[in-house]
Amino acid sequence: MSTKNDVLSILERERSRYISGQELAQALSVSRTAVWKAVKSLQEDGHRVLAVTNKGYMLETASDLLSEEGVRIKLPEKYRNFGILVYGTIDSTNTQAKKLALDKAPHGTIILAEEQTAGRGRYGKSFFSPRGAGLYMSVILKPEMGASDTQMITVAAAVAVCRAVERLTDKKPQIKWVNDIYLNGKKICGILSEAVTDFESGGIESLVVGIGVDCAVNEALVPLELRGIVGSLNVNGLSRNALVAEIAGELFELFAKLGAKEIIDEYRARSLMFGKEISFTRGSERVNAKVKGISDNGGLVVVLESGEETTLVSGEVTIGSLQNLSDSGEIK
Repeated sequence: MSTKNDVLSILERERSRYISGQELAQALSVSRTAVWKAVKSLQEDGHRVLAVTNKGYMLETASDLLSEEGVRIKLPEKYRNFGILVYGTIDSTNTQAKKLALDKAPHGTIILAEEQTAGRGRYGKSFFSPRGAGLYMSVILKPEMGASDTQMITVAAAVAVCRAVERLTDKKPQIKWVNDIYLNGKKICGILSEAVTDFESGGIESLVVGIGVDCAVNEALVPLELRGIVGSLNVNGLSRNALVAEIAGELFELFAKLGAKEIIDEYRARSLMFGKEISFTRGSERVNAKVKGISDNGGLVVVLESGEETTLVSGEVTIGSLQNLSDSGEIK
């Protein structure tokens, strides 16, 4: 690590107090000039570091630039050795994660970006990813023996996001099948799980879980077609680094017990789908149905207008019948 990274790590750990240049220099076995240069570089990067004569340096509470150091210090102890990569601008964290997975990046690698220029949702749709306004992360997971169930890992990721948001805020988000998190009737998070195949064995080498959370989106910047659909957490003082750490920690815990009944039970308890009228595409036909429940493998159990009961295991649904559309189920 560079002196700059080392200084940032200490400032993150000691956010509540000023640390003198001398203390930092002694802790890192460098000169006070090296510390000063490191602080100046951090400030130029966008970190809000206070520098007060006779007091020293302190990272402002409002400083919220994503950083490896900021995430690592907040991860549960047993996950702090996992890889963390932070980009200023990237096309898509999922695209990068898949490349890294093919290059044998280890289990638990976390990829973050301040901005995505080609953020992706399901079925090739785009994901609105403005700079500094959201949390754009992907996690590489290594399933045992090549087994894979992207539906259930998406279920686990949705539960992880809800738990993390509730732990750090007073918000109570809900899950819209299969991969959206809603708050106050608007989408605040989308999840995209993808399998990475080992071409030699044909088995699943890795799973990549992409999570995009709208933290503080300026509605004026939202494309017209997304207004009224995209929401935001809008919590003053919420640290995105802390949110990354909470989501990742929960996801790692849930992935370790992916088949446990408690996960699907919690997903059901957090669902906003029960009893809702929906429409979905079956073949070339658009069909109306009513949601009855969620199956043990994460499928959406619905009753058609004909009385037929069926389970949807994939696809997009729109809340509201064809005659009364009120909410889009597309990943934007």
